[in-house]
Amino acid sequence: MKKVKVSLRPIVSNINLPTAMKTTILPGDSIERLFIATQVGEIYYIGNGDIRTFLDIRPQVIKLGASGGGYDERGLLGLAFHPEFYYNGLFYLHYSVAGTQGPGALPESFKPNPCDPRTLNLKWRNREIQYDHIDTVEEWILQSNGQPQKRRTLLNVRRPFFNHNGFNSLNFSPETGKLVLTTGDGGSGYDPFNLSQDDMEIAGKIIEIDVGKYSFINNPPVVTRFHELPVSIQEALTVIAKGVRNIPGISFQRFNNQYIKYAGNVGQDLVESIFSFVHYKPILVTQLIQASLLYSKPDQEGFINFGWRGWEGCFPTSTVRGCTDNSSLDEKTIAYYNESVALSGSRLQPLTSYFHQDPRPDKFGGTALTGIQPYMGNQIPGLTGGVVFTDFARKDSQPHNRGALAYTRVRPDGKQSDFSVIQTDYDFGSQSAFYASLGTNLGQSTLYLGVYGSMNVTDFNQGTVFEIVP
Repeated sequence: MKKVKVSLRPIVSNINLPTAMKTTILPGDSIERLFIATQVGEIYYIGNGDIRTFLDIRPQVIKLGASGGGYDERGLLGLAFHPEFYYNGLFYLHYSVAGTQGPGALPESFKPNPCDPRTLNLKWRNREIQYDHIDTVEEWILQSNGQPQKRRTLLNVRRPFFNHNGFNSLNFSPETGKLVLTTGDGGSGYDPFNLSQDDMEIAGKIIEIDVGKYSFINNPPVVTRFHELPVSIQEALTVIAKGVRNIPGISFQRFNNQYIKYAGNVGQDLVESIFSFVHYKPILVTQLIQASLLYSKPDQEGFINFGWRGWEGCFPTSTVRGCTDNSSLDEKTIAYYNESVALSGSRLQPLTSYFHQDPRPDKFGGTALTGIQPYMGNQIPGLTGGVVFTDFARKDSQPHNRGALAYTRVRPDGKQSDFSVIQTDYDFGSQSAFYASLGTNLGQSTLYLGVYGSMNVTDFNQGTVFEIVP
């Protein structure tokens, strides 16, 4: 693939952990502005060359970094503006709710033992008390006086662990006009309860929400499964995909009067994967519930399945451990063999993958996929029509942590694509630079990169947002 080099132009510095970046036009305005959501609960926008506060919900967001040594995957994770925001002022938030901290679903970290069936078939029991936190999806409105106000709550979802909640988790589909919520598998590692493949579980799915059809409910119940929702909410939901481990949102690229959808699956031990699809058959949640009550399976022809937890990208999910005779080698054992076999013919193949260890000189060893955005601009010709993605921190970047920027393309023959590293000329000096989020403007002609200076959420004001320029 063609080698591409870009520059990173700082737009805003010293902000707390940028998680989602969106552009929109404010009512009565004429300029498309960049909005930046931070993990701790602030939303800023760029106006007339300076940064202004749009909304601050820090008191409503769970206290971050209290456990795990300062690392946290909760917080304000999603921001989306209604396609008619200019006229109706509606926008949507996804965040982890303050005061909902629980003990977690398991007393200790989990790793499957292929030789012990008990570790392969765990059940999430006592969900009302054995959980980590509650995530909420809310609808807000920008009032005529310019002040945002919460309008209603759409979902309250109980999460078993602190990680894998999804990020950049709210996006409107230009194809259906619906709000798309992307959820991770619930966390820990290896999806202990296999939530991502269970049709009734909200975890591990890509879900469309018809906000126009959504009935007003002042305080929806806290749930983990679709059938626990009120019928009026069930009727507004469809499921696009399952088998998701953790996902940096979904993005759309218009091509020949169709939309290519891109979504990624953050890997476990081996590989990070980017998926693409055009045609899909969503399933109504009411149909999933009806099939469950009849102990049957709904017709899933055309339904998207990313394959987790049986598959990690192109590979059957493996447990990895060091070889005692040679510390430079690893032993890999298929963890969920039967699940890998069962899903082998129905899962979606990745568009491209990159590995956690890669000896090739023109590649890199990745850590976690953090963003996928098509680029349809012409200022960087080498990227036009391509799909740009970011990795949190490449493994070969010691002693200073550095993220990775790369791109790929959809092949006309539908086969898996290669990828190429995008070279950047920005000098971070002795600072770490974790590439944590990727955004684009409405026309997909400008790309924005969110960078953390620290992976600890307790180290405030270490975030920078860049514009990717020629």
